[in-house]
Amino acid sequence: MYFGRTDCNGSWRHPCSRPLRPSTARQCRKWQPKHKARIETPNGPRACFETRIERKNRKPLVARFGGIPLQQQRSAKITDSRPVRVDYPQKELITRLLADACEICGGTGDVEVHHIRALADLAHAGWSASDWTRVMLDRRRKTIVACVNCHGRIHVARTAGSPTP
Repeated sequence: MYFGRTDCNGSWRHPCSRPLRPSTARQCRKWQPKHKARIETPNGPRACFETRIERKNRKPLVARFGGIPLQQQRSAKITDSRPVRVDYPQKELITRLLADACEICGGTGDVEVHHIRALADLAHAGWSASDWTRVMLDRRRKTIVACVNCHGRIHVARTAGSPTP
């Protein structure tokens, strides 16, 4: 029966155990002598880890970890600015809907939007040149804002004129 396994280093370990990882404190002790630095802050000198990469004819690259005081600033004031609101121009369809007028008969009141998949469907499907197809083709739009009566007539005409397979 197999109760254990070997990890990538070839050492045996229990199947439920996790691989040994050095603790953060152990890592800090390991790298402390090489990268320990003291920096000046507004709150006095602080200890941190710092690594430098010297470059020819350029400033050295410096990376620091730590050196930040972990104390509460009682006099800190939060100054959040209001986000800038961007007003986008309204879409044409929204403007047409807000006009609250039928684009076929010109009547006002409750309006609905009729939509087709492509304008080519109107031209090639054998629809008769009715008022709503003419409006859509003239405007080159796949949508038309129609009152309830005109929208009902569009759907009645479409089902009556659709070819049967």
